[in-house]
Amino acid sequence: METIKVSAGTSLPTRGDLRNPDCPSREALDRIGSKWSILIVLTLARGTHRFSALRDSLGGITAKVLTANLRSLEHDGLVARTVYAEVPPRTEYTLTPLGATLIEPFTAIREWAETHTAEIHRNRTTHADRTG
Repeated sequence: METIKVSAGTSLPTRGDLRNPDCPSREALDRIGSKWSILIVLTLARGTHRFSALRDSLGGITAKVLTANLRSLEHDGLVARTVYAEVPPRTEYTLTPLGATLIEPFTAIREWAETHTAEIHRNRTTHADRTG
């Protein structure tokens, strides 16, 4: 199996196997499987945003949750954070080239969800009616 060196003494396979419970690719799946990660990436796909503009665009996310998600996305190399030494301070967020690779699959997920939301809601209601 081919590996790549990620730090001193640590190598990972060049391609993961999600079926393996010990595979670190599951961590990547946790990150990209988050509702907020998907919405943040799709919002940043439209261009660079300041924190408040990003929060306003997302709607329904608290500053604390947005901060935690942005930090995780930045830590994983999916989002770049740029701080400008101005008064007042200005911070902007943009997708990295790696983060941009998520635009197409996340757009497909968004389109699927928007297309099938009524059907899912109808199924949930039917299931709830049957199970009481």
